[in-house]
Order: sequence, then C-alpha cells, then structure tokens
Amino acid sequence: MGYPWLEDYCVSKKGAAKDLKEEWGAIRYTVGGKMFAMQGNDGAGRPIITLKLAPEEGLLLRGRYEDVTPGYYMNKVHWNSVFLDGSVPDDVLRDMVDKSYAILFGSLSKKAQNEIE
Repeated sequence: MGYPWLEDYCVSKKGAAKDLKEEWGAIRYTVGGKMFAMQGNDGAGRPIITLKLAPEEGLLLRGRYEDVTPGYYMNKVHWNSVFLDGSVPDDVLRDMVDKSYAILFGSLSKKAQNEIE
C-alpha cells in the first residue's frame, strides 16, 4: 500500500472508531456510529478506501485522477473509491478523508457532536 499513514490518520479523527466488518472483508472507520471510510479490496483484489464526498467534488476528482472511481459497492453519486496502489497525491487523499469525516460528523445530532467534541 502506498499510504502507510492512512489508518493512523483515520483513527486520529475525534470520536473515530475502527472495526472489521468480516462479511465485507473490510475495515470501517466510523464516527458516532456512521461510516466515513471503508478500507478493503475491490472485486479484482486491488486495495481501496471508499470515502463520501459532495457529488460535484467526487466527479471532479474522478476526472482528475484515474485512481479515483465511483464507490465500490456503494452509492456511486456520493461515495468514491481510491486505489491504494495508485498515484493519488497524499494531500489529496488526506483532504478526501477530512471531507468525508466532516460530512458524516455534520450529519450527527448536535447532542452527539457535542459529546464527541
């Protein structure tokens, strides 16, 4: 994998939890019980991480980087997969993680957000 910092970065987010979803063969990163990232493999066995983004931003990144694709096994409008053996720059992937986390954190109730902060 070309992003050795990725797991630590995901779990460093406030309130983030990591678990293994055995039936999916994937690691999930959640905040307040909502998934903001999923790391595993696509159907061909390539390592991926799947993140939620605003639809227009996902389309922009898919057009810019061949290693950003519609979310594998997810809603293709909101979720985007990044091949971890690809060439997406570190800062772009970090920004994608940040935005996915922010979207899911923002969807939590104010009470849940306050408890995390």
